[in-house]
Amino acid sequence: MLILLGLAAIALLVWTFRPQPVAVQVAQVTHGSFQQMIEEDGKTRVRERYVVSAPLMGKLQRITLKAGDRIQQDQVVATILPSAPALLDLRSVAELTERVSAAVAQQARAAVTVARAQAALEKTRADLNRAQKLAASRFISPAQLEQSELEVKLSAKELEAAQYAARAAQHNVATARAAPLQSKNGADASTATGKTWQIIPPVAGKVLKVLQESESVVTMGTPLLEIGNPEDQEIVVDVLTSDATLIKPGDAVQIMGGDQAARLQGQVRQVEPSAFTKVSALGVEEQRVNVIVDLISPAQQWQTLGNGYRVETRIIVFNTADAVTVPVSALFRKDGQWMVFVFTEGRARLRKVNISRQGVGEAMVTSGLQSGERVVVYPGDRLADGSRVTVR
Repeated sequence: MLILLGLAAIALLVWTFRPQPVAVQVAQVTHGSFQQMIEEDGKTRVRERYVVSAPLMGKLQRITLKAGDRIQQDQVVATILPSAPALLDLRSVAELTERVSAAVAQQARAAVTVARAQAALEKTRADLNRAQKLAASRFISPAQLEQSELEVKLSAKELEAAQYAARAAQHNVATARAAPLQSKNGADASTATGKTWQIIPPVAGKVLKVLQESESVVTMGTPLLEIGNPEDQEIVVDVLTSDATLIKPGDAVQIMGGDQAARLQGQVRQVEPSAFTKVSALGVEEQRVNVIVDLISPAQQWQTLGNGYRVETRIIVFNTADAVTVPVSALFRKDGQWMVFVFTEGRARLRKVNISRQGVGEAMVTSGLQSGERVVVYPGDRLADGSRVTVR
């Protein structure tokens, strides 16, 4: 009995501490169609957008248009009035007042100069009359007569110059008196000048965005409205430059946006030649490039998509109906090679495989696996070549 009890205890210990099979999940290697896709988020945008800007500086009247309003090409979308004069402090008012006094004094000086020039002209004319009489009696030489005539011409020119200076002084007085003018409460700049500037859009369409709605003073070039045709849209997808090398114009695109049950169809029109740097959510700098996609589905299927809407895209870069595929979750790297664990007779056998392309959840196998074989998915660290396994 003691021997039997000892043997039973030993058998219990052996059974308790014997290696247990590793529980794994398996998937089948299949043969059929395979698609290699690049999944990225994109956004819609109106193909042709126009930004209406202020052509000059002035006071912008409040824009009554709202986003979504339809406008005609000859419709007035905004009105600009002349800007009101700036407010002045006491020191500036005093300086401008003194400038008015100085301008008035300059005007008086110019008037005196005109009077002096007028008197000088009258004197030279009188001298010329006397010289002409004396020259007729041969009391003076012809050269003296010519000198008197020249002095009359010079005096006339000096009088003309003095008159121009007087006119300039008059305008300077008007300018100096206009400088201290200030705007009055409730005064409309267009009432005084009678001038307004009406802004007309370059094309007809819909208002996409009102950039400056409230009444304010704007400078030249200030953006006011963004207009376009929402019925003519495209999709912009920024992809990694490593993925962009696989994309070519004409590739089919599956688009999910708005109603997720409806899958829209698109086609790659252009891969932009210049890339840009973008920081990912993890803080990693990535080189990306924009891919432009045209919507080829009927317009009524994507009418709910507006400008700047987020969509999910799948760009199909490879498609075949004859391929052996294996789940990507079964693959792992070892010594620089792709490896899988093949489930055979309750054990996991390590095998090297060659992968040509990877898609969404599947990879295309060129050698190492046959259709119908089962592989371990999500293999853990406990697995080794020949390990006993059990399927969960």
